[in-house]
Amino acid sequence: MGIFSAKVYDWVMSGTEEACLADWRAEVLAGAQGKVLEIGAGTGANIPYYPEGVELHLFEPDEGMRAQMRVKFPEANALGGSGDHLPFEDATFDTVVSTLVLCSVPEQATSLREIRRVLRPGGALLFIEHVASEDPVRLKWQRRWDPLWCRAAGGCHTCRDTESAILEAGFRIEDITRQSMRKAVSIVRPTIRGIARRD
Repeated sequence: MGIFSAKVYDWVMSGTEEACLADWRAEVLAGAQGKVLEIGAGTGANIPYYPEGVELHLFEPDEGMRAQMRVKFPEANALGGSGDHLPFEDATFDTVVSTLVLCSVPEQATSLREIRRVLRPGGALLFIEHVASEDPVRLKWQRRWDPLWCRAAGGCHTCRDTESAILEAGFRIEDITRQSMRKAVSIVRPTIRGIARRD
């Protein structure tokens, strides 16, 4: 995990959580319903924001993150494995949640195809992701720093065009908000959040 090792991840993110992420999580996750899969569940930051009554399934490839999640939420039971192949049958879930995950999966297109596969027709992908900046100057800096950041931050890429990747995977974006992630490092501040639908 690089500088975002499981033991310090929550501390590293605490300022950003307070500044904006906690509110964004509450806003986006209010749309979760039915049988829900969260991919890259990390240390469980989303868990307090899920509506009552959802059937929550957690997937986190990193054992260190899963261990930290169990410390914070002893009742949580997260599966491990690779995001390139989710260990679930086709059309299993009503909702899939991805928050600050699609920046770091090895093959974004493959992971999005897997997400679409396990969603039922009409199911929703709820997302919060940092992305490539629309500002050419910031984008230039993102590209310049990306190789170093990726090595230091456990495979996290600074400048992926995640909106386009979601569309290319066969989703319809139903709602999207672009906003700066306050208190974050400058090269990862541009974000998108919203709902994409499997038609």
